[in-house]
Amino acid sequence: MRTNLSTLKGKTIAFAASGGLDSCTITRWLVDNGVRVVCFTADMAQPDESDFDTVRTRMLACGAQDYVRVPLHDAIAEAGLDIIQAQAYYEGRYWNTTGIGRHVIVEGIVGEMRQRNITVLSHGATGRGNDQVRFQLVTNMLEPSFEVYAPWRDEAFLSQFRGRSQMIDYCNERKLPIKVTKDSPYSTDANLLGLTHEAGKLESLETPPSFVTPGMGVHPTQAPDKPEIVTIRFEKGRPVAINGHAVTTYYAITTANELGGKHGVGICYHLVENRFVGIKSRGIYEAPGMELLGSAYFYLLQLVLDRRARELFDNLSLMLAKQVYQGYGYDVASKVAFDAVKSLAQLVTGTVSVSLYKGNANFAGAKDVPHSLYSEANASMEAIGEFDHADSEGFLRVLSVSARALAATGQVKR
Repeated sequence: MRTNLSTLKGKTIAFAASGGLDSCTITRWLVDNGVRVVCFTADMAQPDESDFDTVRTRMLACGAQDYVRVPLHDAIAEAGLDIIQAQAYYEGRYWNTTGIGRHVIVEGIVGEMRQRNITVLSHGATGRGNDQVRFQLVTNMLEPSFEVYAPWRDEAFLSQFRGRSQMIDYCNERKLPIKVTKDSPYSTDANLLGLTHEAGKLESLETPPSFVTPGMGVHPTQAPDKPEIVTIRFEKGRPVAINGHAVTTYYAITTANELGGKHGVGICYHLVENRFVGIKSRGIYEAPGMELLGSAYFYLLQLVLDRRARELFDNLSLMLAKQVYQGYGYDVASKVAFDAVKSLAQLVTGTVSVSLYKGNANFAGAKDVPHSLYSEANASMEAIGEFDHADSEGFLRVLSVSARALAATGQVKR
């Protein structure tokens, strides 16, 4: 049976609340219609909302029966490292910050729901976006007996609210403590890994990315005029030190966010992407720490993977980027792929230096890379080293056999 308002009356449900307009509207609307709501907010070190006491006050004022803050700092950091190790960015350079974030949120909330014997999870994701898919699929995979209720797919809700204007009017009429107005230029979703800006004025392609006010740094044009060298030490795929200071995974990302953001790295990246639901959408993304650490990790990967391992890795990377984006980050295929990526990560030990300048994170140097396949002697165009140039003669004679056969059989058109 389809879960809708009529099936929920008199029940207690969990609502994934960010504290924004959707959260306030949906919570109050459900309460007004006889549903008991317990609000759960994921604390993922989001830079735009650190005062959870304020969120608690806001959601209780909207009628929530209770409010639960779910601490997920380490969980989102580890998930971010999984994305870095897999280089699982989607359609360009979007580091899947919201995609992986939804997986972490649902897993955290579902655990809390089990303890409270709540079996219905509700969310404020729209019927046109990817998040509804992620909330649905991750919940179904982690706890198939739980129901998922999406107001934005319920006719009872849609008949009253067609968009943000009606929601703002509804909240204002009830004097609910919302932060947005009808003049808000765009909406933002945040966690430790990055910010996603979309909707509002950003729906027009005539609005440049520079319209967004960065929340994790500065626009590249406003970055310092002098480059900064950052040195990162990885051991078995994990960042363990930045500029000589030991770091946990969480502090590696927070430190990289500060350093990258200062120089405009990964700030306000523009992408018109293909949503899983089949429509194009536009997002402006910030992920300075992911871009910095991800670039440094990639420079070490170049040194340790041979061409066959690299081809395998590239296929895994592309597959995992889509899997996470589409909400399949916890299925069997993703588990096997992530396990393979972690096996390759065991080779990624080394110290890499990166130059940060005006939005770029460029290779500056690498040392202490025990599994590096790069040999200065063999790669040199000057010294012979262990690779004798004359040895290539027989190698090329073998390759020439198939090349000539292609020509002789007319498979190559002149």
